[in-house]
Amino acid sequence: MTAVLQQPGYDEERLRQAAEQLPSREVQAGMLLSLMGEPDQYSYPSIFIYGHQASGKSHVMQVLLRELELPHAAVSCVECVSAALLFEHVLRSFFGDDAASRLPRSPSLSDFVRVYRQQCSQSPAKQTRYIVMEKAELLRDADANILPAFLRLQELVEDNITVILLSEIVWDKFRPNTGCFEPLLLHFPDYSKGELHQILSRDRHPSYSAELYSSYINILLGVFYSVCRDLRELRHLAALNFSKFCEPLLEGRAKETDTHKLWRNIEPHLKRAMQTVYLREVSSLQWEQMQQMEEKECGALRGLSAHTHIELPYYSKFLLIAAYLASYNPARTDKRFFVKHHGKIRKTNFLKKNEKTSNHLLGPKPFPLDRLLAIFYSVVDSRVAPSASIFSQISSLVTLQLLTKVSHDDQLDAPKYKCSVSMDFICAISRTVNFDIIKYLYDFL
Repeated sequence: MTAVLQQPGYDEERLRQAAEQLPSREVQAGMLLSLMGEPDQYSYPSIFIYGHQASGKSHVMQVLLRELELPHAAVSCVECVSAALLFEHVLRSFFGDDAASRLPRSPSLSDFVRVYRQQCSQSPAKQTRYIVMEKAELLRDADANILPAFLRLQELVEDNITVILLSEIVWDKFRPNTGCFEPLLLHFPDYSKGELHQILSRDRHPSYSAELYSSYINILLGVFYSVCRDLRELRHLAALNFSKFCEPLLEGRAKETDTHKLWRNIEPHLKRAMQTVYLREVSSLQWEQMQQMEEKECGALRGLSAHTHIELPYYSKFLLIAAYLASYNPARTDKRFFVKHHGKIRKTNFLKKNEKTSNHLLGPKPFPLDRLLAIFYSVVDSRVAPSASIFSQISSLVTLQLLTKVSHDDQLDAPKYKCSVSMDFICAISRTVNFDIIKYLYDFL
């Protein structure tokens, strides 16, 4: 049940309408209204609201200011790249274009205060004016006097005005070394899993029951909640994958109560979508088209058992391919496979007594880290800079038991590894990145 906001000086019906638009944020909205006070009274000069991305800071402010019809100027610090744009936007929001035109060509803070006081004397505030500054952390890169001045703007312009800063970082990262006026702090915590379920369930499709959409959101959060708690991203994922969830219903293969069948149908689709969380590399339409093409092309993969296919990051797949090649190819053949101008080298020149038997029958052989990276940079289809990310992915492959570390832990300069995956497994991984590994295996020449 939606909590009721209560604050003297505001219309109860407007407060009720505002509360309906703020699910799971009634406590923070009530606290903010208490800090703002009654509209015709002087409010605190500045309020600092902080919390992680998509925790409802901007939404709460927009709903309260719109529903309660409070005079305000909404400023995006991303768009206002200079102090002049900031001053013009504030004056235009409160006093119109004529006031903004009174600023000189390159206005200073003193010019802004002077023009504001002139306009305020002509049209004094009947109730508190609010300046809401989103992405306020960018003010740290502005002129040194901007942030301290706006924190005490009420004193400088002698007007009933409150500056509200919205940021994703804590106030300790803002405080200038020279000191400044301390604002009131208000924290917006992350949404819990239950709160996310309640908010996302409000976006249900009109063609389906609320119970069906609620069960779909429950499945979605079960997959994505551990890696993503951003409400905007989860809402995008919910809208993107709902049509796939409903496919068995449209085809008549399941009913709304067959939760298990619906889950089995959507599970692989959600796992593929997890690879693109936060990236937004393609549009929703392109994503659907890509999934349809993948379903047609991955028929060969479906014949493999479940343990022969695993979801890995892009470069981890090439690292595993390079490790397999290093384990099953003799070291002297690397020049033949991975150097462009190697000349003519016959296979018979490589053969020794112990190499007449297939390397796949003898089992994987250990290889040093340098050889693994050399093969990796040869087979990957793009230029990759050596970074901590590449080395951390090698450690992840060891943790997943896809690679085995065969050197001692105290051997840091040249650790040795051995590939632990089967031929079927590495072929399945290779097909996902369009790499023909058979061409690079010595046993298949």
